Amino acid sequence: MKAKISFLPFIFLFFLIVGVFLSFNQSYEKSLKAKYFYETTQYKKAYSLAKESFGLDIYNRMASTIMAQSKIALKYVDFIDEAKRYKLTIDKIANQEFISDADKAKIKMMCEIVIESYVKLAPSVVTDKKLIKQSKYYNDMFEKLLATVAK
Repeated sequence: MKAKISFLPFIFLFFLIVGVFLSFNQSYEKSLKAKYFYETTQYKKAYSLAKESFGLDIYNRMASTIMAQSKIALKYVDFIDEAKRYKLTIDKIANQEFISDADKAKIKMMCEIVIESYVKLAPSVVTDKKLIKQSKYYNDMFEKLLATVAK
Protein backbone atom coordinates (compact mmCIF):
# COMPACT_ATOMS: atom_id res chain seq x y z
CA MET A 1 0.00 0.00 0.00
CA LYS A 2 2.85 2.37 0.84
CA ALA A 3 4.39 1.73 -2.59
CA LYS A 4 1.22 2.90 -4.31
CA ILE A 5 1.04 6.07 -2.25
CA SER A 6 4.68 6.96 -2.91
CA PHE A 7 4.14 6.74 -6.70
CA LEU A 8 1.20 9.14 -6.59
CA PRO A 9 3.34 12.31 -6.46
CA PHE A 10 5.48 11.04 -9.35
CA ILE A 11 2.42 10.35 -11.46
CA PHE A 12 1.04 13.80 -10.67
CA LEU A 13 4.41 15.38 -11.51
CA PHE A 14 4.56 13.45 -14.80
CA PHE A 15 1.15 14.69 -15.91
CA LEU A 16 2.02 18.22 -14.83
CA ILE A 17 5.19 18.16 -16.95
CA VAL A 18 3.30 16.75 -19.95
CA GLY A 19 0.62 19.43 -19.54
CA VAL A 20 3.18 22.22 -19.35
CA PHE A 21 5.01 20.82 -22.38
CA LEU A 22 1.82 20.64 -24.44
CA SER A 23 0.71 24.13 -23.47
CA PHE A 24 4.05 25.77 -24.33
CA ASN A 25 4.86 23.76 -27.46
CA GLN A 26 3.26 25.62 -30.36
CA SER A 27 3.13 22.56 -32.59
CA TYR A 28 1.16 20.51 -30.09
CA GLU A 29 -1.06 23.44 -29.22
CA LYS A 30 -2.03 23.79 -32.89
CA SER A 31 -2.53 20.06 -33.28
CA LEU A 32 -4.91 20.05 -30.31
CA LYS A 33 -6.87 22.89 -31.93
CA ALA A 34 -6.83 20.96 -35.21
CA LYS A 35 -8.25 17.92 -33.43
CA TYR A 36 -11.04 20.08 -32.02
CA PHE A 37 -11.90 21.41 -35.49
CA TYR A 38 -11.79 17.90 -36.93
CA GLU A 39 -14.17 16.64 -34.25
CA THR A 40 -16.55 19.54 -34.96
CA THR A 41 -16.51 18.68 -38.71
CA GLN A 42 -14.62 21.82 -39.72
CA TYR A 43 -12.24 19.84 -41.89
CA LYS A 44 -10.66 22.74 -43.80
CA LYS A 45 -9.63 24.50 -40.58
CA ALA A 46 -8.45 21.21 -39.11
CA TYR A 47 -6.34 20.43 -42.16
CA SER A 48 -4.84 23.91 -42.21
CA LEU A 49 -3.91 23.88 -38.52
CA ALA A 50 -2.59 20.33 -38.66
CA LYS A 51 -0.44 21.25 -41.65
CA GLU A 52 0.97 24.27 -39.78
CA SER A 53 1.58 22.14 -36.72
CA PHE A 54 3.30 19.45 -38.75
CA GLY A 55 5.46 22.12 -40.38
CA LEU A 56 6.63 23.24 -36.95
CA ASP A 57 7.44 19.71 -35.79
CA ILE A 58 7.57 16.86 -38.30
CA TYR A 59 7.64 14.36 -35.43
CA ASN A 60 4.23 15.48 -34.17
CA ARG A 61 2.21 12.33 -34.87
CA MET A 62 -1.05 13.92 -33.80
CA ALA A 63 -0.65 16.63 -36.43
CA SER A 64 0.27 14.06 -39.06
CA THR A 65 -2.76 11.91 -38.26
CA ILE A 66 -5.20 14.82 -38.16
CA MET A 67 -3.82 16.16 -41.43
CA ALA A 68 -4.32 12.77 -43.11
CA GLN A 69 -7.80 12.28 -41.67
CA SER A 70 -8.88 15.79 -42.61
CA LYS A 71 -7.68 15.24 -46.15
CA ILE A 72 -9.80 12.08 -46.39
CA ALA A 73 -12.83 13.86 -44.92
CA LEU A 74 -12.39 16.75 -47.37
CA LYS A 75 -12.47 14.28 -50.26
CA TYR A 76 -15.80 13.01 -48.98
CA VAL A 77 -17.15 16.53 -48.57
CA ASP A 78 -16.04 17.41 -52.12
CA PHE A 79 -17.69 14.26 -53.46
CA ILE A 80 -20.97 15.06 -51.72
CA ASP A 81 -20.92 18.67 -52.96
CA GLU A 82 -20.22 17.52 -56.51
CA ALA A 83 -23.03 14.97 -56.33
CA LYS A 84 -25.44 17.65 -55.10
CA ARG A 85 -24.48 19.99 -57.97
CA TYR A 86 -24.99 17.24 -60.54
CA LYS A 87 -28.32 16.30 -58.95
CA LEU A 88 -29.53 19.90 -59.29
CA THR A 89 -28.48 19.95 -62.95
CA ILE A 90 -30.23 16.64 -63.58
CA ASP A 91 -33.37 17.89 -61.83
CA LYS A 92 -33.44 20.92 -64.15
CA ILE A 93 -33.14 18.66 -67.17
CA ALA A 94 -35.80 16.29 -65.84
CA ASN A 95 -38.29 19.16 -65.34
CA GLN A 96 -38.28 19.95 -69.05
CA GLU A 97 -41.22 18.78 -71.16
CA PHE A 98 -39.00 16.90 -73.57
CA ILE A 99 -35.67 15.25 -72.76
CA SER A 100 -33.48 15.00 -75.83
CA ASP A 101 -30.90 12.32 -76.52
CA ALA A 102 -28.18 14.88 -75.82
CA ASP A 103 -29.71 15.56 -72.39
CA LYS A 104 -29.84 11.82 -71.69
CA ALA A 105 -26.16 11.60 -72.65
CA LYS A 106 -25.38 14.47 -70.25
CA ILE A 107 -27.24 12.72 -67.44
CA LYS A 108 -25.45 9.46 -68.18
CA MET A 109 -22.07 11.21 -68.18
CA MET A 110 -22.80 12.96 -64.87
CA CYS A 111 -23.87 9.67 -63.30
CA GLU A 112 -20.70 7.96 -64.48
CA ILE A 113 -18.54 10.78 -63.10
CA VAL A 114 -20.18 10.55 -59.66
CA ILE A 115 -19.95 6.77 -59.56
CA GLU A 116 -16.30 6.84 -60.63
CA SER A 117 -15.52 9.46 -57.98
CA TYR A 118 -17.17 7.32 -55.31
CA VAL A 119 -14.99 4.33 -56.18
CA LYS A 120 -11.88 6.45 -55.55
CA LEU A 121 -12.96 7.29 -51.98
CA ALA A 122 -11.20 5.29 -49.29
CA PRO A 123 -12.55 5.67 -45.77
CA SER A 124 -10.40 5.16 -42.72
CA VAL A 125 -11.45 3.82 -39.37
CA VAL A 126 -12.05 7.31 -37.95
CA THR A 127 -13.78 8.85 -40.98
CA ASP A 128 -17.09 10.41 -39.96
CA LYS A 129 -19.82 7.79 -40.41
CA LYS A 130 -22.26 10.48 -41.57
CA LEU A 131 -19.96 11.37 -44.46
CA ILE A 132 -19.63 7.72 -45.45
CA LYS A 133 -23.38 7.16 -45.23
CA GLN A 134 -24.22 10.32 -47.19
CA SER A 135 -21.72 9.54 -49.93
CA LYS A 136 -23.10 6.00 -50.24
CA TYR A 137 -26.60 7.45 -50.52
CA TYR A 138 -25.57 9.65 -53.46
CA ASN A 139 -23.66 6.83 -55.11
CA ASP A 140 -26.67 4.52 -54.88
CA MET A 141 -28.94 7.26 -56.23
CA PHE A 142 -26.71 7.86 -59.24
CA GLU A 143 -26.33 4.13 -59.90
CA LYS A 144 -30.13 3.77 -60.03
CA LEU A 145 -30.39 6.84 -62.25
CA LEU A 146 -27.73 5.48 -64.58
CA ALA A 147 -29.58 2.17 -64.82
CA THR A 148 -32.79 4.02 -65.84
CA VAL A 149 -31.05 6.29 -68.33
CA ALA A 150 -29.08 3.43 -69.89
CA LYS A 151 -32.30 1.55 -70.79
